[in-house]
Amino acid sequence: MTALIEIHNLSFSYTGAAPHDVFSQVSFSVAPGGVFCLLGPNGTGKSTLLKCVSNVLQGWHGAIRLDGRDISRMKPADVAMGIGYVPQNQNSAFPFLVRDIVVMGRAPHLAVFASPSTRDREIARAAMETVGILSLADRPCTTLSGGEWQLALIARALSQEPQVMILDEPTSHLDLGNQVRILRVVKSLAGTGMGIIMATHVPDHAFIVATEVAIMNRGGLSRKGAPETVITESNMRDAYGIDVKVLHVAGGVERKACFPSL
Repeated sequence: MTALIEIHNLSFSYTGAAPHDVFSQVSFSVAPGGVFCLLGPNGTGKSTLLKCVSNVLQGWHGAIRLDGRDISRMKPADVAMGIGYVPQNQNSAFPFLVRDIVVMGRAPHLAVFASPSTRDREIARAAMETVGILSLADRPCTTLSGGEWQLALIARALSQEPQVMILDEPTSHLDLGNQVRILRVVKSLAGTGMGIIMATHVPDHAFIVATEVAIMNRGGLSRKGAPETVITESNMRDAYGIDVKVLHVAGGVERKACFPSL
């Protein structure tokens, strides 16, 4: 199957008096309906990698191809039409209505100084409906819970009508119920043929939604493959420096799960 997005030998360094590689020679691809889950300790460059892949951060070296097109040769608006990016911990200081937050995702499709059309607002409405927050459309965004806000940001990215969605720790700081709601949305979007790239600190989330998993550590991807082959006791010990047990859970769950050993 042809990949929606291909990353080949990607490297990034922060410039300065002592430049150093944040990561180097990173390669992976995501096919339609694929969910690529990125694991790894804090500070290993996961967020930086996602910012590079979404073209939010420039200065990277290597190749990123979106549906066969080199994004370094594309206009930023064209990249934004193909890649939706949901950052980690983004807040709003202003009480915009949720419907207005979501319709902001239409910006790449609008001419300079143009206002959203009826069609743009219909697409934003459909995005809110898809993630289950249509009832919140007239709420000020500053009154939302953490889970509701995260769903609003996903709806905003979805209103871009992207081929690929990039999610940077979308379940961070959320309670169990909201984590499940986010994961259901991820599975639903992948079911439509969208490609998903998602960073998480919860190995179980990869078991639930991922088609492929990679562990980012020591400046690159130390492991990559199917969740069952990557999320192992030895690989988790090597990545995080702790002991875990990876067990098959029956009783209607019927999947592997990762349990820390204290």
